Amino acid sequence: MPGKLKNSRKAIDRPFEAKLLEQAKQIAAGYQIIIQFQDGEYYGRGLELPYVMNDGRTPDACVAATRESMAIAIAHMLETGEKPPAPASDHKRSEQINIRLTTEEKLLLDEAARSRGFKGIGDFVRSTSLASIR
Repeated sequence: MPGKLKNSRKAIDRPFEAKLLEQAKQIAAGYQIIIQFQDGEYYGRGLELPYVMNDGRTPDACVAATRESMAIAIAHMLETGEKPPAPASDHKRSEQINIRLTTEEKLLLDEAARSRGFKGIGDFVRSTSLASIR
């Protein structure tokens, strides 16, 4: 099939090549993790990979588990020819825009942002808008 990514049919339920996994771990080490404490457990998710999550009984255990999950996700991306996102620290944001919304528009955007794992409207609008033009 034209345009089909090489290796895109490999299942994730088997080990990655050691070199690829090491590369993924190095990339994941540069990513930021957001941690929340809830019901006696720490929950972490990647800032650059908001759908990659894990948990732990301590903050350190949560970070280690979340970073491992990110490394697996990145290894899969690399294996299928996808480019992992750059660390958030590489892209310092210095520009700001303001938009006016109706109360209903703001509520809709807030609901959409939270349902997709974003903490706020700003990150959701930026991510969604930029993804649509890249």
